[in-house]
Parts: sequence; C-alpha cells; structure tokens
Amino acid sequence: MAASARKVTAMFVSKIPWTVSSKELREHFGKFGKVRMCRLPFDKETGFHKGFCWIQFNKEEELVKTLQEKHMLEGRKINVQRNIGNSFETEKGNYHD
Repeated sequence: MAASARKVTAMFVSKIPWTVSSKELREHFGKFGKVRMCRLPFDKETGFHKGFCWIQFNKEEELVKTLQEKHMLEGRKINVQRNIGNSFETEKGNYHD
C-alpha cells in the first residue's frame, strides 16, 4: 500500500512528566480507543524515560478523537501530534511497550 494511502494511526507525545509510566499512558489514551502500542524510550545512563513516546491506535478515528482533546498527566499539559513518517519504528533505545 502506498504511504499516501496508508491511514495514520500513530501519534507523538512529548512533555511527559518523568514519573508517568507506560501503563499510565496506555490507561490515559485508552479512554479514546484501543491502544495498540505505547513506545516509551528510556535513557540507559539515567534509567528515566526521555519525556516522549509514540502511541498507536487500531483505528484512525481513535487517533483523530485523541488529537481533538487537550491532555494533562499529573497536573502537567502534554503535547500530542499526529506521527509523520515511521520514526517510532526506527528510533533506537530501550522501550517499554
């Protein structure tokens, strides 16, 4: 399938508080649809996550619904945006899915 015809179901999330876990991210975004994947890269030196992740839903409609809302975790606003390209597939590092 051509990239232009492929439905985008993933988003990039940034400004995630360091105390938030992948489980909490799945629970939060699970309110909008079935979370197929949550990739939260960790820094090998510090042991903390890097403050960003990729979330993938089963359906494009779930992603669209999520992008229309503002999101807060632990009292902090987090940024969400449609994932362009396949950066979550090629990013190297330690992950929690």
